[in-house]
Amino acid sequence: MNNSIKLAILGLGTVGTGVVHLLQDNLNELKRRSGYNIVISQVGTRKHRDDIDTSIKQTDDLFSICESDDVDIVIELIGGTTVAKDVITHAITHGKHVVTANKALLAEHGNELFNLAEANKVHVTYEASVAGGIPIIKVLRESLASNKIDWLAGIINGTGNFIMTEMRDKGRSFADVLEEAQELGYAEADPTFDVEGIDAAHKLALLASIAFGMPLAFDQVYCEGITKITTQDVEYAEDLGYRIKHLGLAVRRQQPDGTDAIELRVHPTLIPEDKLLASVNGVKNAVLVNSHPLGQSLYYGAGAGAGATASAVVADVMDLIRVLNTDNNGHHVEHLSFQPELLTDYKILSPEQITSGYYLRLHTEDHPGVLADVTRILSESGINIDAILQQPAHKAGHVPVIILTQPIIAQKMNQAIAQIEKLDTVTDEVVRIRLEELDED
Repeated sequence: MNNSIKLAILGLGTVGTGVVHLLQDNLNELKRRSGYNIVISQVGTRKHRDDIDTSIKQTDDLFSICESDDVDIVIELIGGTTVAKDVITHAITHGKHVVTANKALLAEHGNELFNLAEANKVHVTYEASVAGGIPIIKVLRESLASNKIDWLAGIINGTGNFIMTEMRDKGRSFADVLEEAQELGYAEADPTFDVEGIDAAHKLALLASIAFGMPLAFDQVYCEGITKITTQDVEYAEDLGYRIKHLGLAVRRQQPDGTDAIELRVHPTLIPEDKLLASVNGVKNAVLVNSHPLGQSLYYGAGAGAGATASAVVADVMDLIRVLNTDNNGHHVEHLSFQPELLTDYKILSPEQITSGYYLRLHTEDHPGVLADVTRILSESGINIDAILQQPAHKAGHVPVIILTQPIIAQKMNQAIAQIEKLDTVTDEVVRIRLEELDED
């Protein structure tokens, strides 16, 4: 290998431009760390850019870039799951290493792409695909490689966290905050991926596969958004010592036969206000990992933006340079951390099999015995109550009742709620939000 590493950047949007600037600004530091001149030889862009160095070839023919002898590493930043998949496939089959920030593509097609990379003896790195500048992929693949991971819980979508923070701090409605998030550029014109949890589910699928050594299983992630969370729920949670966060959770559960099964879920969650994760506000991201023997460790920082994402992209480039610089080109951390032939196809628990505590909000008529009927149904269903909060009656005579329960399998909770909603004294559907204490045990 000569003393230069040549990069191609596909896509010059916010992140792609950020990568260009980072490589230019820190060129000397990168050379000192790697021992190589890191050169951008080509960029793939639909429009010619006058602000790009004239020594860099610009073209809209992404496939020709992937075939070029003037490229060692292809950086895919175009997004989406169609053209990006075709381009990365083309790059891999032409012997190019790939860096990508495309969590949707990897969550949905990563098993195929990683297998293809193994067959062609190249590497696909993807630190920037989850939590922006937080090196959570490297932590799970390398720093915690000696640990058995029991569970992880993450605030991994900055838009959702911004909305929940504003609702708590300022008492604003979901719709009001969403509109501001769109004006600030935190949310897209179509915010579905963010507010319905799909973006977080893509990221969770990647984290879970690395944590547990399993094939990617995005299609089995239980996904629930934040569109139904009200300021009332946020305030009641505060009164009980909790905060509501939109979490992605991957949990290892031992089954009666001694085998492990996995919960993959994204949903609004009550967590105790004294937990570090509860203090992660605004557009910041954080991932809490519980492992043995380390215990709990928290990883926090900027989850999006040109600087944070570019930082992770270039870190991947540096890792690839180290791999290319070894005598044995196969010396690298496996794509999903575990040996490909030793990945375990764990059973993924269905939504009805998920275990968690619950926050329940009921509207009942202001009559004696109502609460007794509700608690009887919960008790007969094997559901233990941790706390009850009864609010003053509304003008219409309806009383909001808040109940916190201990962990219970969702199937039993579903059955209990169905019975409660049949009571003549319960005037509306029961609102439920899952609750997690996030204890080490």
